[in-house]
Amino acid sequence: MTTSLTQTHVMSRAAQVANLYASRNAFSDYRSRKARNTIAVQDAALEAFKVFLASANIGTGDLATDPEAWRGVTFGIVEAFIKWQLQRGYSIGTINLRLTAIKVYARLAFKAGVIDAADHALIRTVQGYGHKEGKRIDAGRDVARVGSKKAEAVSLTAEQAARLKAHPNTPQGRRDALMLCLLIDLGLRVGEVVELQTKNVDLKAGVITFYRPKVDKTQTHNLINGLHDAMRRYFAAGDAPKAGPLIRASRRGGKLAAHGMTRFGIAKRVQELGAIIGIDHLSPHDLRHYWATCAARNGTQVDRLQDAGGWNSPAMPLRYVEKAQIANEGVKLSSE
Repeated sequence: MTTSLTQTHVMSRAAQVANLYASRNAFSDYRSRKARNTIAVQDAALEAFKVFLASANIGTGDLATDPEAWRGVTFGIVEAFIKWQLQRGYSIGTINLRLTAIKVYARLAFKAGVIDAADHALIRTVQGYGHKEGKRIDAGRDVARVGSKKAEAVSLTAEQAARLKAHPNTPQGRRDALMLCLLIDLGLRVGEVVELQTKNVDLKAGVITFYRPKVDKTQTHNLINGLHDAMRRYFAAGDAPKAGPLIRASRRGGKLAAHGMTRFGIAKRVQELGAIIGIDHLSPHDLRHYWATCAARNGTQVDRLQDAGGWNSPAMPLRYVEKAQIANEGVKLSSE
């Protein structure tokens, strides 16, 4: 009996120590498992939440890594955060995305023993906005959106896309041609273009292999359409570095710098090139929308589009495809 009681005590004590260790490491363990892009999006949401708390004279610590920073957070505070964002004109999509992040970290704080079960259960009931609700809300407020992301993608014609890919035979021109082909012909995310390395390209095989952090996948794509030619010119002219980021930044005068382009640098250059051909506020994301729309309208199956675009669900590519002006255009009722 004494031995049994001792074993029970030891087991109980070990369980307590294990629980304490797990609770203290809930945040770091979670973040170590997530892709860099996911963490970046969540950190932006937590920073916005911290700004809101400060506006209400609520001090806090590091919401991303310190469980104690969540002590005292209730569903009422989370609800107030949503209303605060609405008043400041944040888009419904941004509000929903931030709410998702807040719920994730509130769950981690609950696991760490900082938020109790009752408060956590109520935080879980806080809801974002559906598409129809969002449209009604936007119609009733003076400022519907803030930030750089547009409500609707800029629509492009095939001629405009071709003009965007046509550039003079200069270092900057070859770089721009390659960059636009990567965005238009492969539909890459701007972050994926930034992360491309010279070693990712196999010119002989005509393929490029790269990692997609948003879906945690490494993929190989054919260098299709004008992309293969643009890539060959870039390498043949010596524009491609021997190692490091494939897409190099440029200096004044059109010469290329040793370092790679940033997300901001690519976005700014795409906007500039769009303006040259008469398209205002063009973004890399608009080009991804154009790629998805072209692929869908030319008969690409949803599962293939999902894989090629680096999405986790078939619902995502459908959100990127531009709606046809004639709703039943392309609908086939027979095999003819």
